[in-house]
Amino acid sequence: MRLTSFTDFGLRMLMRMAGDPSRAFSSAELAADLGLSRNHLAKIIQHLARAGLIDTRRGGGGGAMLARPAAEIRLGQIIRLLEEGQPLVECFGAEGGTCSIEARCRLKTRLRSAEAAFLADLDRSTLADIALTPLAKTAGNLVVPQ
Repeated sequence: MRLTSFTDFGLRMLMRMAGDPSRAFSSAELAADLGLSRNHLAKIIQHLARAGLIDTRRGGGGGAMLARPAAEIRLGQIIRLLEEGQPLVECFGAEGGTCSIEARCRLKTRLRSAEAAFLADLDRSTLADIALTPLAKTAGNLVVPQ
């Protein structure tokens, strides 16, 4: 199964936020930390905020932070949310696609089962399980752990 870049970037962002859950992160800071597009991250932040996974605040001291503890957020939940509207194969889409073998296809059932197993496995882990440790600060050439 291949995840979209939207999901990949969203997971990286959430992992970073989970590593320092008491902080609010700006999209610029997250983009710099992760080497990702600020505009793309801003769209992901909006999507996750609408879903209630993160809270956002404007102004000084504002930014995005987790809306609840990382230990309460299942990885399967994140994947389902971020991959919403991205069917595994065309025939899984809302329109059903244009499959010429639909009536004879036995692959669809197996793919649905594999997708369900994939998500069920991810549901066994939480965002806390994959949280990134905060970045170390450097003092000269020495790395000082936080």
